[in-house]
Parts: sequence; structure tokens; C-alpha cells
Amino acid sequence: MILLELIIVILTIWLGARLGGIGIGFCGGTGVLILALFFGIKPGIIPFDVIEIIIAVIVAVVSMQVAGGVHYLVRITENLLCRHPRYITILAPLVTYLMTLLTGSGHTVFATLPVITEVAKRQNIPPCHPLSIAVIASQIAITASPLSAAVVFFASILEPHGVSYLTLLCILFPSTLIAVLCTAIMINILRQKSTHDIIYQKRLTKQKLKLFNQKISDIKSSAKQAVFIFLVGICLVILYAMAISKNVALIINPILSRSDAITVLMFTVATIICLTCKVNTNEILDASTFKSGMNACVCVMGVAWLGDTFIKANLKDIQSIAGNMLQVYPWMLAVILFFASTLLYSQAATTKALMPVALLLGVSPLVAIASFSAVSALFVLPTYPTLLAAVKIDDTGSTKIGKYVFNHPFIVPGTLVIILSVTFGFLFGKLIL
Repeated sequence: MILLELIIVILTIWLGARLGGIGIGFCGGTGVLILALFFGIKPGIIPFDVIEIIIAVIVAVVSMQVAGGVHYLVRITENLLCRHPRYITILAPLVTYLMTLLTGSGHTVFATLPVITEVAKRQNIPPCHPLSIAVIASQIAITASPLSAAVVFFASILEPHGVSYLTLLCILFPSTLIAVLCTAIMINILRQKSTHDIIYQKRLTKQKLKLFNQKISDIKSSAKQAVFIFLVGICLVILYAMAISKNVALIINPILSRSDAITVLMFTVATIICLTCKVNTNEILDASTFKSGMNACVCVMGVAWLGDTFIKANLKDIQSIAGNMLQVYPWMLAVILFFASTLLYSQAATTKALMPVALLLGVSPLVAIASFSAVSALFVLPTYPTLLAAVKIDDTGSTKIGKYVFNHPFIVPGTLVIILSVTFGFLFGKLIL
């Protein structure tokens, strides 16, 4: 029965991947219905705690975007890349990593992809090199962002094991950042030693390439103010979370949980930005980042609900099968998370579905933290929105999806970044824990 139920779970997720986008969330709910009606399984818990964080952070980010803050950050990115175009393969992923780290959303990479493509073409560099690692960096940064729903939930289940929120970030931030930097440097070296992409060279010879000459619209006067308010909000979130973790006495007793604190603080940030920067709130609903964020909420709701339903119904069997294996081969947790996130399509959904089970099976906090970055294997199937956007924006043909589906330019840097992140996670974890 457990095998048949697992087949149902995989088939519904596969169907969702075929539908694409928000469809994976729909199919997650359909899978719960099938398990409930035909197998008599009680539906699991909908991850509203994760969803509320995603909604709150997206609302604050979009408020900053409408106020001109994101355009201001992209202008800074454009100036940086144009000043050092030869190092775009290294600088581009660092920029997308930091933007995701600060905002808790990988969808901010959409705004930087055209800039990366333009600078690469002007340097006669196939855009696939900087674009591929930049997209991967925006995904892996989710596992180190203090505003990420995946990180906040993971921190909440680690605290009973003696690992604080700040300790978790101190391990995840350097391990993921160094992994991205090392991978970017390797790609840059290999690019310089290899011949350029054949399709790219042919199109360049025929002068079919178009430089991206669209300039970012004039920066609004409220842009800097919006960015400043948002950064202050991030600092308050981190300080409050640290205070709860270390039981530091506050002027006001900490009656809010970490997730509730993030939610109310991000809504407050959005309120202040809208009031002080005179934001038209109707524009927030039309922003692309808002739509992407709501899409992510539906996907997390459906898929995480399906995962929780299946796992809770078969917890004893999973413990007997996987418990001993993880005790003998703890690194297998990273492999499990890697393939699970490929299907679950979300760092938060994968974390919510599998991490509590892993800790329940006796996996040590060190192994869990080191393996955590493996929940970012969203690049394996070339259907993720940021990945598809990179393919579409690159008119040189260098960023392309092969006919065998898995032979695309994101698979190698993505896998390498996760392997290095897990390796560095074990290293920094042993030093800090």
C-alpha cells in the first residue's frame, strides 16, 4: 500500500510539473483528495505558518518595488557589472545571491536577468555562463535568507535540539555563499579555456544579436527611502529572532513567535513604505513579483499538504525503512532532499514535509543543517519560472534546453553548488556547533 500511495504522490506531482506554474499546487490538492477517498488517509496539515511568511515578505518586497526600490537596486547592479564586465560570471551570481538573501524571494532575479544578458553580449561572452550560475545563486540563497519561510520553519524545529536561529544563519550563510563563489570562479575559468558556443558564434557572425538597449526608467525619488525602510525591517526581524533564541530580556515581553514577528514586521514595513512613499496600493496587485509570490503560496500549500498527508500516514514504515539507513549513511539525507525538492518544487515545501521527519528519525542537527541547502534542487527539471525566464531573455541561443530535457546549462552549476554547500555546511557546522 505504501508503494501504491507513493506512486500516486509522484504521479500527481509529475502532472503538476506538466501543467507548470501554479498547476503543481492544484495537483497537490488533487493528490490529497485521491489519498483520502481511495486509501482512507486523513489529510495532513496545511502549512499556513509557511504561507503567511511568504505572503508577508512578498507584500513588503512588492511595496518596495512599486516605490522604485527594486529599480534602484537594479541600477546599482547595472553600474557594478558595467564597471567590471570581464568578471560578470563571478559578479552576477553574487548580486542575485545578495538580492535574494535580503528579500527572501528568488523572484527578484527577474529584474537583473536583462542586465546580465546585455553586459555578457557586449563582452562577447555567451550569456548562458553568467545567467546559469546567477539563477542557481538566487535559488540557493533562499536557504540562507533570514526572511525565507524555509529557514524560519527550519529554525523553529531546530531550537528544541539546542540550535538557535542565529547559529543556523552563521552556518548557512558562509557555506552557501562560498559554494556559489567557488562555482562561479570555476565556470569563469572553464569559459576562458573553452571555445564559445557554436550557435552563439554563428548568430554573432550573422549580426542577429540585439543588444538590450532599454534603459531602466528614471529612479523614483522615494526609491532610496523605500530600500532603507525595508532594510530596517530586516534588521528588526533578525534582532527579534536573536532575542527570542537567546532569551534576551526585552523592554516588551516577546509575546510573538518568530513567524508571527516576521509577518507583522513585514506588513508594518509595507504600511510605512506605502504611507511615506505615497505608493498606489492598486499597483501592488499588478506587480509581477506579487503574482509570482501568490503562485508560490498555492504551490507550497498543495504540495506540502500532499507530502504531509503521505508521510504522516506512513510514518512508522518510513522510520523502519529510512531510520537505519540515515544512521549508517547520514549524507543520504542530502540526496533525499535533493530529489524531493526536484518534485516538490519549493524549498519551503520540501523543508516542511521532510525535515521534521528526518529529526524524528534521529538525524543529528549537524547533518540536518549541512544537508539543508539540498532543498534548492529546483533547477533539475527545466520548468522553474526564473530558469525559463533566463532561457527566454537570452536571444543568442546559448542558454537553451536540450532535447533530452535534463541537458541544460543549469544542471551542472546547480548540482555543484549544492554539493559544495553541503560540504561546507558540514565543515562550518563542526566548527560552530
